[in-house]
Amino acid sequence: MKKISEGTISRLFTYLRELEQLADFKIPTISSAELGERVNLSDAQVRKDLSYFGQFGVSGSGYDIRKLRDRLAKILGKDQAWQVAVVGAGNLGSALLSYPGFRLRGFKLVAAFDSSPEKIGRRIKGVTVEPMERLGESIREKGVEMAVITVPAGSAQQAAEQLVAAGIKCILNFSPTSLMVPAEIIVKDVHLCREMETLSYFLQHRR
Repeated sequence: MKKISEGTISRLFTYLRELEQLADFKIPTISSAELGERVNLSDAQVRKDLSYFGQFGVSGSGYDIRKLRDRLAKILGKDQAWQVAVVGAGNLGSALLSYPGFRLRGFKLVAAFDSSPEKIGRRIKGVTVEPMERLGESIREKGVEMAVITVPAGSAQQAAEQLVAAGIKCILNFSPTSLMVPAEIIVKDVHLCREMETLSYFLQHRR
């Protein structure tokens, strides 16, 4: 399979969410032009994105919405639930553990870890915060496959190394630092301050 860009993957999730809504309304089919119009993209872009994964739909008849929804869900790993751990049970980590939307989208936050004695033992939406020393054992016991790092920058690299040693292959990193991990580990950085700074630039130049 060709290397797929993050832009394409992001658009596939957009198509999937739209198809889920259409399926709920019992709409049977949709054309690439109609789907593109609903998500502010051209029909050519829709067809190109889908073409990476084979043939969808019938020329002149459009896409069967339920079949396309199910195919995209499988391609994107949305046809199953994923076990997730949060490293860092401070304000951000606690907020993520409390957010109900993850479970609705197929992500089950089942473990949390922290090094602070004040946080260890707390229960957040049914998840007990465990000490960092328990990270490897707990992750293996609970079948965790991805993790979120919300610790301060100075602790993030050590947390990442512990996660890699425990077998985690995908990390969502909220810490304001770059992580050094083996090439096969997928890291997605979320820099909240950087995104705010980008918005400040656009506000400044709209005046």
